[in-house]
Amino acid sequence: MSRKLFDLSGKRALVTGSSQGIGLAIAEGLAGAGAEIILNGRDRAKLKNTVAALRQKGFKVQGFDFDVTSQESVAEAVSKIESDIGPIDILFNNAGMQFRTPLEDFPPEKFRELMRVNVESAFLVGQAVARHMIRRGRGKIVNVCSVQSELGRPGIAPYAATKGALKMLTKGMCADWAKYGIQVNAIGPGYFRTPLNQALVENPDFSSWLEKRTPAGRWGEVGELVGAAIFLSSEASSFVNGHILYVDGGITSVL
Repeated sequence: MSRKLFDLSGKRALVTGSSQGIGLAIAEGLAGAGAEIILNGRDRAKLKNTVAALRQKGFKVQGFDFDVTSQESVAEAVSKIESDIGPIDILFNNAGMQFRTPLEDFPPEKFRELMRVNVESAFLVGQAVARHMIRRGRGKIVNVCSVQSELGRPGIAPYAATKGALKMLTKGMCADWAKYGIQVNAIGPGYFRTPLNQALVENPDFSSWLEKRTPAGRWGEVGELVGAAIFLSSEASSFVNGHILYVDGGITSVL
């Protein structure tokens, strides 16, 4: 009985920004739990290769390369998925970007781009998908936040602002949509080995600092996000709503 709580067979999940890194790990993890997966990414060639690789593993997966920051593109893609493929039962708002530079030198256009990609995309895709979920009276939305939803670091103040905003958007989505049978939660990854963090991984001073700062004493591996992703996508979390689950090796628990 308890295993059935985590079974995603017969469910369909849309994961934005899922052609690599955390999004890909989450998508593959959900597929391994039985879900049909719809991948999304900006690079059409990379997306096509990722779809092919997952299909070779026996997973049911398709790819859509729509722009998550465009209301028109999002509306068209979600409508097409719902009509041609089937209901979106699970949405992971994972699309995101990073830009590092001292705040006094931070280009305003990069600040606006961060807000569009990291926050506005979650609003646009979340709203478009939720309208269908509301009619059905059920659904799971999971936003991918960060330890920067709680913590600041030099050089990434605008990024931290976007992730703080996404945390509160998650809670707001819960406040509006829980009454329709929708659970809206978030995962807050700590420092994981991903293409987005490659420069930090290769920086011995930063890696040394991180290992000392994190109670677990190491970087996270993206596969370690899968358990949390399945939990928040499944019936096991049917009464969990508006929660940010930090998967961070304990870094947000210590000074």
